Amino acid sequence: MSGGRGASKGTASPLALMWNRFAGSAGGLLGITLVGLLLAAAVSAPWIAPYPPLQMDRGAIYAPPGGKHLLGADELGRDILSRILFGARIVILVCFSATAVASVLGIGLGLIAAYCGGRVDALAMRFADVLLAFPAFLVAIALVAFLGANLVNIILVIALTRLPRFARLIRSSALGVKQMEFVHASRSLGAGHLRIIARHILPNCLGPIVVYATLTLGDSILTISGLSFLGLGIQPPTADWGVMLTRGKEYLLTAPWIAFSPGMAIFFTVMGFNLMGDSFRDALDPRAG
Repeated sequence: MSGGRGASKGTASPLALMWNRFAGSAGGLLGITLVGLLLAAAVSAPWIAPYPPLQMDRGAIYAPPGGKHLLGADELGRDILSRILFGARIVILVCFSATAVASVLGIGLGLIAAYCGGRVDALAMRFADVLLAFPAFLVAIALVAFLGANLVNIILVIALTRLPRFARLIRSSALGVKQMEFVHASRSLGAGHLRIIARHILPNCLGPIVVYATLTLGDSILTISGLSFLGLGIQPPTADWGVMLTRGKEYLLTAPWIAFSPGMAIFFTVMGFNLMGDSFRDALDPRAG
């Protein structure tokens, strides 16, 4: 019986082994729980929010947590819990869209640079170096100020500031993979360039990308919150955590709950993505037991 169990474990797929390592991590489970709560809040906000996010109740201005307003009300009498739930939808839209755009463009640029080499590689990496020469948040501030603070521009700006790191990461992995024997064998059998890249190089480079993409989701939340805090992100009266934090800072002494609730929402969401990223990194490590 023991030999059967050992054989079963030995024949488990790499994906199953990765999941077992991830599920055995307390940090990974906590992270996926926090992210799951965020997704559930975003999807169900129209049904579980006690009030519309823009509804004002003049009798509840600065209302403390409790009673009709579980997390309190803001300076206009708007329910904070409702605004946090609807704000989660903005967070999901911006961070996932920006990360998707950055990863697709960065992966494409990095794969082309690694596979072609020579001047193509040098040109692509110099482009990445220029973007990396400046702090990402300062670049985001400058571009949003120039292009305008609307949702599409914010997503594109965040994606542009993350693109070079995706490109460098996939390039470094692809440079090693393209020298392996199975790639040379596929080329000798007449496989085209796109087939070699898509079927042999890319699948063997996705591990680090998955980890970095997960971490980028949390980083994107901090960026959009920071832009909104400076007045360059999502514009009022839209329910956004950064906007709520900006308004709440003016009432820290008289009504601290206005800033506390969105601040904690940002904290736990970013922590959830970071815990997931760290756990994915450990689970993908072939040296892990």
